Amino acid sequence: MSYLLVLYYSSGGRTRDLAHLIAKGIESEGVEALIRAVPKVSANNESTESVVPDEGDCYATIEELENSLGLAVGSPTRFGNMAAPLKYFIDQTSNCWMNGKLASKPVSFFTSSSSLHGGQESTLLSMMIPFLHHGMLVVGLPYSEVELLRTQSGGTPYGVSHWDGEGNNNQISQSEQSLALAQGKRLAVLAQKLNRE
Repeated sequence: MSYLLVLYYSSGGRTRDLAHLIAKGIESEGVEALIRAVPKVSANNESTESVVPDEGDCYATIEELENSLGLAVGSPTRFGNMAAPLKYFIDQTSNCWMNGKLASKPVSFFTSSSSLHGGQESTLLSMMIPFLHHGMLVVGLPYSEVELLRTQSGGTPYGVSHWDGEGNNNQISQSEQSLALAQGKRLAVLAQKLNRE
């Protein structure tokens, strides 16, 4: 079965919520969305995460990454960069890179942050770099998605974003929801076109 992998790390839940909205957009175009998380990274070298999470989405495998038609990749913002757990997972993909398993497949990005100017765009850009090395085709959000012009919180041409606010209690806005769905649809349409060629 062909699928698009929605790969993310989430600590407060909003990045996970965006992942599920993007998956809904993907599936609205008749493509299966496989939603997978990555585990936390422990500062304690003795501590490890369970192979199966206690709750939420299953953890991704490299095989699921390699066998996908393309990716949507998300992380909360950490000082203008992707979170360490996502970077740790990506750092394990060198064999995939050497064999060109992701080359010419589409990839898009999403993020959330607690502060409005917390580095959302630089986080999206930081996530792009390793996938450009993989030879993937970056799929952004064009301004033909008019919510980019209307949003009062998250949303960028580099990928959908969410502003969680002080105390991390802002719900995903209507604009952010619309942009997440649009991003999923756009990724699915492009993946189908590329897969036919």
